[in-house]
Amino acid sequence: MEKTYGAQSMIAPLKRVIVRRPDETFADADPVKWHYSGRPDLEKARLEHEGFVGLLRAAGADVHFHDSPLPGLADSIYTFDPALVTDRGAILLRMGKELRRGEEPALAGALRKTGVPILESLRSPAMAECGDLLWLDRETLAAGVGFRTNGEGVRQLAQILSDDGIRVLPVELPYHAGPESCLHLLSLISIVDQGLAVAYQPLLSAPFWQLLQDLRFELIPVPEEEFATMGPNVLALSPGSCVMLDGNPVTQRRLEEAGCEVVTYKGEEISLKAEGGPTCLTRPILREY
Repeated sequence: MEKTYGAQSMIAPLKRVIVRRPDETFADADPVKWHYSGRPDLEKARLEHEGFVGLLRAAGADVHFHDSPLPGLADSIYTFDPALVTDRGAILLRMGKELRRGEEPALAGALRKTGVPILESLRSPAMAECGDLLWLDRETLAAGVGFRTNGEGVRQLAQILSDDGIRVLPVELPYHAGPESCLHLLSLISIVDQGLAVAYQPLLSAPFWQLLQDLRFELIPVPEEEFATMGPNVLALSPGSCVMLDGNPVTQRRLEEAGCEVVTYKGEEISLKAEGGPTCLTRPILREY
């Protein structure tokens, strides 16, 4: 049978993905409550999202929309975070940001509609968001431990994944701007090709940086001024081919000099205002190994 799900990679060619269009809940979000830099303009947000989806389709991805009404869940546009998709199905996580609780069962419905079975769900007091989960290879998952993912979340994930021979490696995250800000592991690093990652190294923990050296990763540095505009948040469409937020010219040039093909999207409304980059906007359900 043709494989329809499995995404234990950050870089294998993206074949099937779930996204969510901006809706009234996103546009009506209280910036203070949701820690947005401003209230999104819905018309502009929809145009930006259409442009972003066009890049995914141009890369060969089959795009599925998760558009059922989710009143009160403004961050649900960021479909990456509520679930981890493995070769055996999806693990529903338990969001560390309390305002996002409720996204998990809603995304579960979208996953089932696309043929992805639900393997397991994390249980309280576990917390985990997929923005903290980085596949170093198909058998190794780095898990950022901070304000959105806790030790119990990592423990439960490790227990669930152990039957598949997958190692889960905890990675401590810094305090940085505190618990109200959105700092995921993937806010700091994205893998874009075999042995190649783009990273804001000043906020990486020293042990994790050393692990990446031991694994022979080349790290493309993101300058300080582009960390604030999500320079490290890059979505690989296939090995060496990626999409990033427009407005990060230094990081883009460094990626291209390293041999990557880079396309950009405009994301003033869907990314910058609400702290969610291209990875956050997608839930890969099939990457072709």
